Amino acid sequence: MRSGKHFDSIAVLLSTFFLNAGYPPESIRVTRSQGLELPGYYRPQKQWDVVVVHEGILVAAFELKALGGPSYGNNYNNRVEEALGSAVDLRRALAEMCPEVEPWLGYFFIMQDGERCSAPVRIAQGALPVNDIWHGTSYQDRFGVFCRRLLDEGLYDAVCYVTSSAGSPRPVEPVESLDWLHFAAAINARLTYLRSLGIPG
Repeated sequence: MRSGKHFDSIAVLLSTFFLNAGYPPESIRVTRSQGLELPGYYRPQKQWDVVVVHEGILVAAFELKALGGPSYGNNYNNRVEEALGSAVDLRRALAEMCPEVEPWLGYFFIMQDGERCSAPVRIAQGALPVNDIWHGTSYQDRFGVFCRRLLDEGLYDAVCYVTSSAGSPRPVEPVESLDWLHFAAAINARLTYLRSLGIPG
């Protein structure tokens, strides 16, 4: 769940896609008071950040997350585990329910830019070797690999990954295929698909 007001503008921006597509405001949930909980398989339910439910159909659910210093290592691992767990939990729960329309999940992530997250991170000596793709990578690089694999494995249907800093707040998109343009295109593709099914009616 997003903390404070940091992601409110992103939540509102996401909601405009669905409002412009004809979904009624009551179908678009962006605040806790509206009820952001979705069912889980390994737990009863989990709170998402933006949820669009129309006539019992999960149109879309979004996770909005951030990572900052100084504990990049711990925070990085926590964000990876959260994103994986949320997607697996919800998809497994809905598979049990046999929904009429497959769920659609989006993930928006912003990382604080800085020297500590852009420098290569040492790989610890472990019991087994790690995949070569991780050697010589920074936390920023690693999150790019992670986000790309979220898409490749079908855990999320759209992912946007940006970096920013207090000194240079304009967002930077480290991975072209994970930029806002691709993210928005995936949302619009979902809306087009549902429109072909007569949703919203």
